[in-house]
Amino acid sequence: MANQIEKHRTFRDLHRRPGAFVIPNPWDAGSSRILTALGFEALATTSAGFAYSIGRRDSAAALSREALLENARAIVEATHLPVSADLEDGFGAAPEACAETIALAAGVGLVGGSIEDATGDPAKPIFAFSLAFERVAAAAEAARNLPFVLTARAENFLHGRPDLDDTIRRLQAFEAAGADVLYAPGLRDIVAIRAVCAAVTKPVNVVMGLAGKAFSVSELQAAGVKRISVGGSLARAALGALVRAATEVKEHGTFGYAADAMPAREAEAYMPDERR
Repeated sequence: MANQIEKHRTFRDLHRRPGAFVIPNPWDAGSSRILTALGFEALATTSAGFAYSIGRRDSAAALSREALLENARAIVEATHLPVSADLEDGFGAAPEACAETIALAAGVGLVGGSIEDATGDPAKPIFAFSLAFERVAAAAEAARNLPFVLTARAENFLHGRPDLDDTIRRLQAFEAAGADVLYAPGLRDIVAIRAVCAAVTKPVNVVMGLAGKAFSVSELQAAGVKRISVGGSLARAALGALVRAATEVKEHGTFGYAADAMPAREAEAYMPDERR
């Protein structure tokens, strides 16, 4: 627990220092080791990347809480960095389910995690405002006595509801409920990002790597963003390279892709030497 407390302190301090920082998203222990070696200061899991790695779609219905937390444990154990987790909808509509998920997440060594207000029901994709507030409040209460940074997500823009006013209203409520970081994935432009950052006092996370314009770290920092994640885009980049390479072999019978592949010696260098 002492090491986890230190990681929590480091993670908390990243959100308090001037400027923005990037928190990339590994999907397994190997990608965690590589991103750690490349010099990042913290990592965040990706439910999408994990889902693709086990042949599933990214949804709470397809990923059990146990499986997601075991994946998170593997990522935590592969790095000395603080790790935050994508905890989907908290794995249950009830506020008590969100609180339990936070406690379990801390139990596998995570020092942060996010709870979203998406229901997983296409007919009613977003939790009602009052219930969304109660869910974040319960998660915040659970996190209060743990080494844990809680991120609350307003999912309107990912579910066909591009309502900036409601998104800001929800983030302000989540802040009042005790969330440490606020996050509205899918914001379409820098004007919307700036409006969200100006409307709250807690740190704001923005995701890059989705469809639409990609803003630089300096542009996002100028807009008021504190933390920049990349979601499942690194995992999708790796899958894209796999498909391009396999397509070359299948359609052309050539193996030119190997010229751009990471050399085996370099890949080995990122992994621990079990003989020691």
